[in-house]
Amino acid sequence: MKGTQMRRRKVPSNCLPKKLRHRFFALRHGESKANVAKIIISDPKVGTKAYGLTPAGCVGATHAGKMFQKTAAKRVVMVTSDFSRARETAQLFAKALRKAGHVCPVRIATELRERRFGQLEAGPDSRYPEVWVKDKVDCGARPFGVEAAEAVQKRTSKLVAQLDRNLPDGADVVLVSHGDALQILQTAFLGLSPKKHRELPHLDRAELRELTLKPVKG
Repeated sequence: MKGTQMRRRKVPSNCLPKKLRHRFFALRHGESKANVAKIIISDPKVGTKAYGLTPAGCVGATHAGKMFQKTAAKRVVMVTSDFSRARETAQLFAKALRKAGHVCPVRIATELRERRFGQLEAGPDSRYPEVWVKDKVDCGARPFGVEAAEAVQKRTSKLVAQLDRNLPDGADVVLVSHGDALQILQTAFLGLSPKKHRELPHLDRAELRELTLKPVKG
């Protein structure tokens, strides 16, 4: 345990503080048109305008919101990637919470965008493992011009630190983003190197997962 706690301090891309004032949750977007087409869409010029949710994705996002109603704080702040599939997920999730009487504003944060997949853009999503195998060796690797895992951890964990400082007490925070971005962020909460993101349990579409910060002594 002690060794694990110390590792979080030594990961330079991890910007999380030792303690957080709020509960944070990861919500992966629901099924998107890109998922159905089995293609990689990571370019903001495309992803912010197209490839939103499928009907099944809309159902999944709404269901996730309904399931969170009983355990959510009275105020839930949704912070979402500006990609269409994430924005639509956040809106439907928030709508479900509002129907149950929760206050649920939605904010956009570009720090939660999809990981950039460089030369793999618009290609088959079957090529993701080619990137992940490189991540395991070097979290700073950029095969095919892909955004490095350590860069993703830095931008997402820095956002969490900023939100925790600036949001009012008592609010839950739901981060709506993408598979790689959220699992890499979870490595920061666990005090792990971002190269271990594929060792974590897979985050399914429209799955809500609480991000628990591993305590650090001292």
